[in-house]
Amino acid sequence: MEKELATIEKPTILVVDDHEEILDFIADDLSETYDVLKAENGRCAMETLSANPIQLIVSDVMMPEMDGYELCQLIKSDVEHSHIPIILLTAKNTLQSKIKGLEQGADAYIEKPFSPEHLHAQIYSLLTNRNKVREYFASSPLAHIKTMAHTKADEHFLERLNEIIHNNMANIHFDVEHLAELMNMSRPTLYRKIKAISDLTPNDLINVARLKKAAQLLSEGHYKIYQVSDSVGYSSQTHFGRNFHKQFGISPSEYLAQHKP
Repeated sequence: MEKELATIEKPTILVVDDHEEILDFIADDLSETYDVLKAENGRCAMETLSANPIQLIVSDVMMPEMDGYELCQLIKSDVEHSHIPIILLTAKNTLQSKIKGLEQGADAYIEKPFSPEHLHAQIYSLLTNRNKVREYFASSPLAHIKTMAHTKADEHFLERLNEIIHNNMANIHFDVEHLAELMNMSRPTLYRKIKAISDLTPNDLINVARLKKAAQLLSEGHYKIYQVSDSVGYSSQTHFGRNFHKQFGISPSEYLAQHKP
């Protein structure tokens, strides 16, 4: 099943552990399926994270300088990285330690000693579930952008993003430059965040948001197709119709007919 995920693209996983033998063992085991980066503690992990696009983190809990709990809390509260799933590994098998990890935002918790198969299955599950959520958002006309949020930081980011796009939707010249400026983010940072959370470029996300708004307006049944096309920032109804069909697999006229009372 891991090979199926890897054929799409090889995700990059960051493994964090202060025990060199364990770090090397996990990294070697995962390297057949994933691109693997290593860090010996939380502080080194944050440095690696700032310089590389990471799709998932596997971290030990007990480490010097910055432990796994601190690392998890820091990542999940940082809007630039909050979307990254984190698996915590620990020798502590108490309920209290598990609760603490989940409270810090961990997506999964695995007790040591663990089987490599268990870790592989957990990684695969987290990554494929994220992909399914992205696909659902992009292909479902009325799915809200918040369906892709996995943390409060992600939710706030996506709400703000959605609000700005909707407020500027009628402007056919609205693009990623305007979006980055209004989000108070550099264009590269905004690109990385949007790409990581949605697997879309910022311009693609703007276009999907336009089409979703169009689907909402069409479903209400109060507007003609050309009116909807104009209101979401398309200068050509033909171009709008082509993009709508490509995104949702149905033409605007067919979609309108489906939602007639």
